[in-house]
Amino acid sequence: MEQLVFYVFVGIVLLSALMVVAMRNPVRSIFLFFVTLFSMAGLFIFALADFIAVTQVVVYVGGVLVLMIFTFLLSSREILNIPLPGKRGIIGLHQLPGIAVALIFFVVLAVMVYQANPDQIEWVKQARENTLQPTDNTIHYIGINMMTRYLVPFEVVSVLLMVALVGAAHLARKERKI
Repeated sequence: MEQLVFYVFVGIVLLSALMVVAMRNPVRSIFLFFVTLFSMAGLFIFALADFIAVTQVVVYVGGVLVLMIFTFLLSSREILNIPLPGKRGIIGLHQLPGIAVALIFFVVLAVMVYQANPDQIEWVKQARENTLQPTDNTIHYIGINMMTRYLVPFEVVSVLLMVALVGAAHLARKERKI
């Protein structure tokens, strides 16, 4: 039963994240992002990282997404009323630089993961001995596991927060008419 619920959460995360990217209406995309973040919090709970799950809900759902919604509501009503024009192709010429940068980052990340040998690092060896049990929810274990096992999700969440703040600032600025 637990594995079924886990796969349901994974399916919801993947489907809603794909729909966030594919949606043409930015407001609907933000609401689907709510679903993605709540499902990710559920996955963190399955990973016995309940502190990170609660932090994600409080910081991202309570802060970042509400900020983005207020940005849309306060910036201009044209975004809400006028649907974005449809595009013919999936990938346009204007998207190629972004795709190239994303592929370069992916290759660098893949090479780093392939070449990394974390079993030889002393603090990683010590951290693997400290297993987190459902009853061990102390700050000490959370800190150790957040900086070892959950370091990549922690960094991804911090980069996502930075991108959300930059995006909200970009959307909030007023465009000057020439």
